[in-house]
Amino acid sequence: MATLLIRPFGVLVQVVRGAMVSALSAPYVKVARGKGASEPRVVFGHALRNAAAPALTVAGDLAVGLVNGAVVVETIFGWPGIGKLMIDSVLQRDFAVLQAAVLLTALAIFALNMLVDLLHALLDPRVRQRAAA
Repeated sequence: MATLLIRPFGVLVQVVRGAMVSALSAPYVKVARGKGASEPRVVFGHALRNAAAPALTVAGDLAVGLVNGAVVVETIFGWPGIGKLMIDSVLQRDFAVLQAAVLLTALAIFALNMLVDLLHALLDPRVRQRAAA
């Protein structure tokens, strides 16, 4: 599992850091500090909420990469899973099993993208307003 997570975790940390640096220098954060809001309130209530949208988008893309990367990792380490099943199906020319595995993987990626879109709508009220119009 760590083999799959090392690179995406580093990318996600970089994106969150960059979004937080940008959000903490935004005018609305300066106004919140000027009004006397505590630092945890400014960071978690104002900056992190606005920095979460780009991080969520990247996290969704990285999760899709984890699904695709599982094929390689399961094959190299010999772990049982859908990735190894797909490779074994190709080698044995069992195309029905391969089609089912590809369909299952595509549905999982579709569901993941839908979840990311729904979470965006929860995080950003502008997305809800645009969808209602």
